[in-house]
Amino acid sequence: MNKYELVVVLPGKSTPAKQKSVTEKIKKYMEMFKGKLESVEELGKIDLSYKIKGNESGIFLLFNVELEAIDVKKFDIKLRSEDEIIRHLLIRK
Repeated sequence: MNKYELVVVLPGKSTPAKQKSVTEKIKKYMEMFKGKLESVEELGKIDLSYKIKGNESGIFLLFNVELEAIDVKKFDIKLRSEDEIIRHLLIRK
């Protein structure tokens, strides 16, 4: 298994309940792909340089995960299908 960092950007107006919902979905995806969610860190609300889907600010969440290389593409497709996530970035450590 490879270690990855996943940064997820939610709209700046997202509630704590919405943040928890997204975190739970990512945990569910990790279980689906037999990966491990090592840690979750909220980086806070940050003003964006430019509007993304009409949002001027975003709430950034950092996830440290372990995932098989073969499942990365499938995981990325699942993240793209989530309406609550306006951007994400998955990089290998």
